Amino acid sequence: MSVEMKLKQVPALRGAVWVRQGFQAFALRPVAMSALLATFLFGVVLLMILPIVGPLFVLGSLPIVSLVFMLATQVALRGVAPSPALFAAPFKQGRAQTLAFVKLGGLYIVGTIAIMLLSHWVDGGRFAQLQDMMQPGGKATQEEVNALLQDPALQMGLFVRFGLAGLLSVPFWHAPALVHWAGQGAAKSLFFSTVAVWRNRGAFAVYGLTCAGAVMALGVAATLLLALIGQPELGVFIIMPAGLLAATVFYATLFFTFFDSFEPSIPPTVPEA
Repeated sequence: MSVEMKLKQVPALRGAVWVRQGFQAFALRPVAMSALLATFLFGVVLLMILPIVGPLFVLGSLPIVSLVFMLATQVALRGVAPSPALFAAPFKQGRAQTLAFVKLGGLYIVGTIAIMLLSHWVDGGRFAQLQDMMQPGGKATQEEVNALLQDPALQMGLFVRFGLAGLLSVPFWHAPALVHWAGQGAAKSLFFSTVAVWRNRGAFAVYGLTCAGAVMALGVAATLLLALIGQPELGVFIIMPAGLLAATVFYATLFFTFFDSFEPSIPPTVPEA
C-alpha cells in the first residue's frame, strides 16, 4: 500500500536531538537492542565463511538491517522488547516491496564494489597491504607500518574510500524506510532519500559531529576509568562491548532521522516484535 510522505525540514540543532533520542530509545530495551545487533553480527560471521557469496550477501543486507533497527526502535518506544523476528518483517509487506528491497541490496553491492575498486586504483593497493600488515602474526615492523601510514597514496585512497562511502549512504539513508512505510519503489525511494538528506543537510552535519563527539566521549570516559582503577590493560576487554553499544545507539537514531524528515499521511504500521 502506497502512503504519501510529506518532506519536512528541521533546524540544524535537531541533529543533536537525534543522538539523544537514540540513547533514550536504547535505554528502554538495552539488552534486546544489543541482542538484535549481536544476532546480525553472528550471522555475518557465519556468512563470511562462504567465499564470494557470503560477503556479497552481507553487503546487500545492510540496507535491510538499517530498517530492522528502525522497526526495533519503533517497537521499543511502545514498551515492547524487539526480537530477531523483526528481521523477517520487511519481507511481509508484499512481493513488490520485497523486490524493491532486493534491488536496493543489489545496488548497494554494486556501489560498494565500485568504491573499493576505485580506491584500490587510487592507492595502488596500499590499503590492502596495510590490512595484511595488521593481520595477527604479520611480520611487518612498526617502522614499516608507520611509513605506509604516511604514504600520500594511501592517505588519498582513504580519503576517496570514506568520502565516496559517505556519499553512497545518502540515497540509501531513508530508502529502506520509504519502501517499507511509503510503499515506494527502489528508484523513487533513493531519489527522495537524497532530497530529504540534502534538505536537512544542516541537521545531518550536526548529527554526524554529535555522533563523533559521543564516541570520543565514551572512549575518554573508559580510558579515565581504567586509569583511575589502575588497570589500563583491561581496555581490550571493553572495546567490543563499547563498540556494540555505540553501534546499537547509532542504529536506534535512524528511526528519528527518518520521521523528522518525513511526515506520513497515516500513522506508520507497527510490526510484531
